[in-house]
Amino acid sequence: MDEIKLVALDREDLSVISAHLQDALLRVEDLTYLPQRRCFAMAVHRFEWEAPAEDKPRRRLAALHFNQVERVRRNKIDPARNGEVLNLLAIDFIETDAPSGLVMLLFSGGAAIELRVECIEAQLKDLGPEWEAPARPKHDVP
Repeated sequence: MDEIKLVALDREDLSVISAHLQDALLRVEDLTYLPQRRCFAMAVHRFEWEAPAEDKPRRRLAALHFNQVERVRRNKIDPARNGEVLNLLAIDFIETDAPSGLVMLLFSGGAAIELRVECIEAQLKDLGPEWEAPARPKHDVP
């Protein structure tokens, strides 16, 4: 598969990035907030949902970066728990005072990260080769 590089400047763009990052795995220590630069970044092992379903499941290293971040809040995520693995389910945007709002990073188990942003300005970029994943993520629907 070709490496992806995506930019999000509105909610619709962000939903495309969210789709590419569904079921991405990351460690708590791979989350970084730099308040002086107003940026939040994370390294993830994203699942290649864009690959044909009949192909072997694959993952690859990718980086997600948000600019114009004014504040970060974490729920059920302890930055001191190095090695803890998070499973990213979705990214959403709640507009508060256009174009400002809250970017919500939603993880399994009810964990979440809330980014208060001046506006949506995000980038997703694959960083390296792909590798075979042990399994395809499965979602049980009640």
